[in-house]
Amino acid sequence: MPSLIAALTGLGSGLSLIVAIGAQNAFVLRQGLRREYVGAVVLVCAASDAVLILAGVSGIGTIVGRVPVVLDIIRYAGAAFLVVYGLLAARRAFSNERISTDPTGNRTSFRAVLLTCLALTWLNPHVYLDTVLLLGSIANAQGDPGRWFFAAGAAVGSCLWFSALGYGARLLRPVFANPLAWRVLDVVIALVMIAIAVTLLVGS
Repeated sequence: MPSLIAALTGLGSGLSLIVAIGAQNAFVLRQGLRREYVGAVVLVCAASDAVLILAGVSGIGTIVGRVPVVLDIIRYAGAAFLVVYGLLAARRAFSNERISTDPTGNRTSFRAVLLTCLALTWLNPHVYLDTVLLLGSIANAQGDPGRWFFAAGAAVGSCLWFSALGYGARLLRPVFANPLAWRVLDVVIALVMIAIAVTLLVGS
């Protein structure tokens, strides 16, 4: 029973941190709508979260917390990447480019999608603060072996969320048959990316 409680606590804690609009979720949603390498994107996001959660539970969060220069480097690199990605989304929104949900056309290369997904995941200092430091601290408060069940629950929550977001996006496909919907989505993505980049720089 204590193990189950720890796992459910991890599940709830993990979901509470990732179920929010952000750079990574916006990207997963867009890929899901395009039906473009959704499985790979979901796998990268879920696996990355699992690695970071295990790092926090293993005590690496303490090391990261004691070396703030690491987060500073990630913060500036992440902010620069988000600004570029946001500007590209804005350009799509106001260009004549037609985005199709047809998986047979207008596809981005697998390499480009994978690198973008990795960058949005690993160049975000909030990921380390939330996943490694915060979840790691909560997990270690569970003691042994509770912390490992907590980590498993948090990792399962991450997997469930990204799978639902990536594969559930197809339910919105009729809405995005209208090109205007894509323009609105890209405007929202651009605003989110730029806003996050600003908060990263202001918080430095």
